[in-house]
Amino acid sequence: MLRDRERRGVAPTASRAGEAAPAGTGQPAPTADPDERIRQLEARVAELEASERKLATERDILRKAAKYFAGETNW
Repeated sequence: MLRDRERRGVAPTASRAGEAAPAGTGQPAPTADPDERIRQLEARVAELEASERKLATERDILRKAAKYFAGETNW
């Protein structure tokens, strides 16, 4: 189950209050500097927007392919 969460990019929840997430979970480490935190969050937003564009493109390609191949069948 932990591997599935890591593969999907979901950070595991801490088992005890105040316990930090393990390193390598994809989440930015909390910093005391608010400007650094803002930069980290802006970078994460840019990463997620790029991923969203890629997924939308892939979805559109698959829809077009499904439509094409549906028209190719001669039942």
